[in-house]
Amino acid sequence: MRAMRLAAAHQRLSLDEQVPGLRPGPQQVLLRVAACGVCRTDLHIVDGELSAPKLPLIPGHEIVGYVEAVGTGVSGLQPGTRIGVPWLGFTCGQCVYCRSGRENLCDRARFTGYTIDGGYADHAVADARYCFPLPPGIDDIGAAPLLCAGLIGYRALRLAGAAERVGIYGFGAAAHIVAQAARHRGQRVFAFTRDEDSDGQEFALSLGAEWAGGSSAKPPAALDAALIFAPVGALVPAALAATAKGGTIVCAGIHMSDIPRFPYSLLWEERVIRSVANLTRQDGEEFLALAPTIPVRTVTKAYPLAEANEALADLRDGRLTGAAVLVP
Repeated sequence: MRAMRLAAAHQRLSLDEQVPGLRPGPQQVLLRVAACGVCRTDLHIVDGELSAPKLPLIPGHEIVGYVEAVGTGVSGLQPGTRIGVPWLGFTCGQCVYCRSGRENLCDRARFTGYTIDGGYADHAVADARYCFPLPPGIDDIGAAPLLCAGLIGYRALRLAGAAERVGIYGFGAAAHIVAQAARHRGQRVFAFTRDEDSDGQEFALSLGAEWAGGSSAKPPAALDAALIFAPVGALVPAALAATAKGGTIVCAGIHMSDIPRFPYSLLWEERVIRSVANLTRQDGEEFLALAPTIPVRTVTKAYPLAEANEALADLRDGRLTGAAVLVP
């Protein structure tokens, strides 16, 4: 099969057209990959900011594919079924986190496109127990960003609580989906982008944000919650300064630069800073049931598989509106 592979951090992916064919093991399915989203987490892996990937590695954890074969022990999935493969690829089911509904924190968890080969390829294998049926009515390319940008955005929004005024810092793939979910819930959305990114601000307004401005700007109303998707630690004190008493700051990325020192007065009055780590299967089931009722419309740019490096570069340099998706 064909795949884009990472040999070492800080290197370009290379196209390998002689990858041995895959077979599903117990509880696994073999997929023909129809689309795979390009996530900022992939960029953190390639750039060496996440330091423990399996190497060599096939990245990609927003996989939309069609079942070609099933391993022993798989039930309910037949060849031809369309499913999605997310970041969370395996948990132990036995630790205190798994037994308390927090499998996203499992110490033995494995992750698609990081510790398990992912979807920058024309075929992939995945644990059937961690795959999701995908809602009809959205095509393969449009569905791919739902599997991480959508799921992490949904979890971040849920952990922000019942906020009326929601600020979103970093208006990329996740933000453009979560903004639609927030508006569906009747929440007011305030979007923060790079100061000079007028296109991003117009994009946010087109998705229902009532205000959009630079990340250093003061919104017209104090926020009840802020979701930070940009991997920039300096946004944490900026978000605290824009948040009302009792507000919540949710850091939604897997990697962030160091948070600078800030005065205690920004945190005082019962403001809360928390992070989002991975996702649970319950998150996936809830969000993928919700998405078609909104309905979520993803904005995407498709790239051939062989142009994965170009897609990553466009993401790194802020040239994307919405999400990049590889199409084998």
